[in-house]
Amino acid sequence: MTTATDGPVRTHEDTPFALSHLDALEAESVHVFREVAGEFERPVILFSGGKDSIVMLHLALKAFHPAAVPFSLLHVDTGHNFPEVIAYRDRVVAEHGLRLHVAHVQDFIDDGRLRERPDGTRNPLQTVPLLDAIETNRFDAVFGGGRRDEEKARAKERVFSLRDEFGAWDPRRQRPELWSLYNGRHAVGEHVRVFPLSNWTELDVWQYIEREGIDLPEIYYAHERDVFARAGMWLTAGAWGGPKENEPVQRRLIRYRTVGDMSCTGAVDSDATDIQAVIAEIAASRLTERGATRADDKLSEAAMEDRKREGYF
Repeated sequence: MTTATDGPVRTHEDTPFALSHLDALEAESVHVFREVAGEFERPVILFSGGKDSIVMLHLALKAFHPAAVPFSLLHVDTGHNFPEVIAYRDRVVAEHGLRLHVAHVQDFIDDGRLRERPDGTRNPLQTVPLLDAIETNRFDAVFGGGRRDEEKARAKERVFSLRDEFGAWDPRRQRPELWSLYNGRHAVGEHVRVFPLSNWTELDVWQYIEREGIDLPEIYYAHERDVFARAGMWLTAGAWGGPKENEPVQRRLIRYRTVGDMSCTGAVDSDATDIQAVIAEIAASRLTERGATRADDKLSEAAMEDRKREGYF
């Protein structure tokens, strides 16, 4: 085919179509959500109000639009969560008309099933309430926001991660996932943890948040806050047990790269008050957010793997 000037005409068939890396990641995650909807009877999304669970919910909303998300949400509340994050969680649930299950660590402490730790942190105490909620509600698939770049134990995860009747993870029982084919078969009492963000990086998450205009709790951006130093991190002062007498409180300009229990989630010094500045900061970082700011991952070299074997996220 030629034009009046005898130049070649490029047809639609001649133009190669290529997804951007964010489009490819989004498509993969949407596929995972739809695959779970087709294979499982009672899936649930772990939703804490942290950035990864926020992106995960955003992807679920996209996957089933204009229909409602066919899953409920589950949050294991330690009682030491950041107030801004809990307020965000409740606002999002109300905005989208979602059903939220909350498992309270405090309830398990009150009835004697759990005991407070000497260091005051409750993050390691989440496993028992999580497994109890899964068993009580008969959830057979549990979506988590874990990514392989976060920590070496999570790098071993499949997208579909089989858990036994005790919620434990055994790397020897994980299945191959060639060509994005996922095997959700499981015995009665077992369940599958599903990680739609497995192949995303922290930078991918933030670039996607920017592209999609996703709202986040304000603590992800630089703000002034009362903090104190412990184990090389800035922790938020609070009723959970910090600070001690030799840990003076300071007013600093900080932000959080990850959000968990106040007793183990450290802040970083930062002047990144908007998303472009945050992306530039992350691009220059050589530490993952968990490696830099999560005290519970520093308990031992195998801290995360040990907890996963017990049924942790």
